[in-house]
Amino acid sequence: MNPPMNRRVFARRIGLAALAAPSLLHAAADAPLTAAVMGHTGRGDYGHGLDAIFQNRAGIKLVALADPDDTGRARVAKKIAAPRHYADYRELLEKERPKLVSVAMRHADQHHAIVLAALRAGAHVYCEKPFTTTPAEADELLREASQRQLKIAVAHTMRMTAVMVHLRQALREGLIGDLVELRAYGKQDTRAGGEDMMVLGTHLFDLMRMFAGDPQSCSARVLWQGRDVIATDGRVVKDNVGLVGGDEVFAQFAFANGVNATFTSAAKLRETVGHWGLELLGSKGAVRINCDISPNVFLRQSTAWQAAGKTDEWKPLDAALIKSPPEHNLGPVGDWLDAIARNREPECSGGNGAWAVEMVLAVYHAALGKARVAFPLTSRAHPLRTAA
Repeated sequence: MNPPMNRRVFARRIGLAALAAPSLLHAAADAPLTAAVMGHTGRGDYGHGLDAIFQNRAGIKLVALADPDDTGRARVAKKIAAPRHYADYRELLEKERPKLVSVAMRHADQHHAIVLAALRAGAHVYCEKPFTTTPAEADELLREASQRQLKIAVAHTMRMTAVMVHLRQALREGLIGDLVELRAYGKQDTRAGGEDMMVLGTHLFDLMRMFAGDPQSCSARVLWQGRDVIATDGRVVKDNVGLVGGDEVFAQFAFANGVNATFTSAAKLRETVGHWGLELLGSKGAVRINCDISPNVFLRQSTAWQAAGKTDEWKPLDAALIKSPPEHNLGPVGDWLDAIARNREPECSGGNGAWAVEMVLAVYHAALGKARVAFPLTSRAHPLRTAA
């Protein structure tokens, strides 16, 4: 259904595809929307191609770039042909007043301050994931955007790839019957545990909600070096996404209609599980999503147990199984621009990005309290802290 695409190819396509919404905000040719890019070379850099999202888009004019690193700033400004560049994003916002801003660095500890400043300067924001480090930060950004009637999109782009759009449609048509259970597995590499959950698990939590709706509650166990995690086990990792904890995570989420989901990240399971991703188990079959920027989807239809065992096979999802025409798909950036034009929420919305962060924090709250926690979380702060 969807040929493999590596990160470099995806970044180039997302930057060069002219998918801007038709007549974006009816901007006249002589008065395009101004855009700026915020990065931090060496501290999350420019995410997965987020420096190039405004390239070759009708009705948009890139005016500036911000990066506190002199060498990196000059290099990227040349690469994307930014006419002006600044060491301080606040100076850029004050002098340029862009209408569109890409907050590109992966390090989520920087997102809250930069996104908030961009919103207060009157800009719509496209932000790298994870959106924020806590629900409290996300709450403030969403409130600010709502009050100013601005649109935030978060780069949980997997939900908008062609194969995922097709899968969602096939599931609505009853491909695997009634959805019963979801099983998510992190990458389970050297980042296994809390880091894996925040960096890659947020993609999986976003997909869980796309298929099953909002979660109702969470139970979890998080281990650190063989023991249950405690509040002072919080640590900061290289890609600073806020405090993370544990090297093993097992979490359970309850959804409406009796649907249950799990998330697991433990290095000992890496070889057994294989590719990180999400399995959807239904009453008539199962789907496996092997995740990446361009995910691959496989279908398994169950056979009966026999003396010789079972012969179930995972086979690539065949587009011919989809009965109705595929949904129109502008892609994540094009959809954000269309959402601005039509005054609607983007598919990769700030609200969806906030939910992914809240599900991560719920895992820690449940593990530390050794009890199920309900959504929305009462405490919007991070329950972990570093040892004194």
